[in-house]
Amino acid sequence: MGVVVRKNRLLRRPQFYLFRMKTKAAILVEQKKDLVVDEIEIPNLEHGKVLVEIKATRICGSQLGEIDGVKGPDNYLPHLLGHEAGGIVREVGPLVTRVKEGDHVVCHWRPAPGISGTCPTYIWKGNHVNAGHITTFSEYSIISESRLTSIDPKYGHEVSALMADTITTGFGIISNDAKVGIGQSVCIIGIGGIGLGAVLGAKLAGANPIIAVDLFDHKLEHAKKYGASHTVNTNKVTLRDALREITGKCDIEIMIEGTGNPQVIEEAYERTSKTGTCILFGVIRFDQKVSLNTLPLHFGRTLTGSEGGQSQPHLDIARYLKMMDEGMFDLDNFVSHRCKLEDINSAISCMRSGESIHTLITF
Repeated sequence: MGVVVRKNRLLRRPQFYLFRMKTKAAILVEQKKDLVVDEIEIPNLEHGKVLVEIKATRICGSQLGEIDGVKGPDNYLPHLLGHEAGGIVREVGPLVTRVKEGDHVVCHWRPAPGISGTCPTYIWKGNHVNAGHITTFSEYSIISESRLTSIDPKYGHEVSALMADTITTGFGIISNDAKVGIGQSVCIIGIGGIGLGAVLGAKLAGANPIIAVDLFDHKLEHAKKYGASHTVNTNKVTLRDALREITGKCDIEIMIEGTGNPQVIEEAYERTSKTGTCILFGVIRFDQKVSLNTLPLHFGRTLTGSEGGQSQPHLDIARYLKMMDEGMFDLDNFVSHRCKLEDINSAISCMRSGESIHTLITF
């Protein structure tokens, strides 16, 4: 791919001509349809924007939600997807100061200091393709400075991709939303990427017991490797009965729900102790509702939603990497599946089937 740049005498930095290069990307053209993988044209770098070569990016349940229209009709189609990755800065736009060319970066959706600016618009077959402050399902992506945190290259791009959301959100749910204390009982429903991150976070926080709940045994086995003391397959036993067997009671102090399924949300709320906390990180469909008896909320029970575990990537990532360096945890076998961008639709089908736990697109 050729690069055409010109010098701006005032800003003293390279800038694009209107469209300087092409990149392969996965495009959401229509909801409830496969993504289209094709070449798009990258626009001019605006103030606060950074050109990043994406090296590894995770497929998150949020992207499945965008494809499925979980939040309702999409007014921005066609648009790009992806909000967590590891990559390398290839060029910075005007006024960018937090990262520089050649930096290895964590690309995260939660904002950090820096410029956000306007969202870029790409070109595909002569038409506009929308994007947010961060998109990552492409070989190259324009990302806002505020969505990037530099990282030592020694950690590798896959660790960067995991730090972008899985770990920062999973740990944040435990430490910021739930404020788990040593010896508190924790139950995590839905062992995908974030759920697995929460399991590991609960272990590091000293929770006991740590109960992982899912419909698939292979996910539960994976959860055991990262700190679950007990596992429950609700295809085989009810959550109520399982909790009674594990804890001697039918409820739990910290309940974390990640499926977004209305019936599961209702059950999670009911199984939260009188003064316990129920945290929802799974997203319910816009056209669905849950039925809850709110009386317990007046007597100490808490129900809340999580937005990325209230993580602060520019602070949290460095702390978590230090913990890794000190041997407190590792992510060597965290990823269950890897694929290439061309195979993204098959990888999404694999996620829907429950086969994959944590899927990375690698470049």
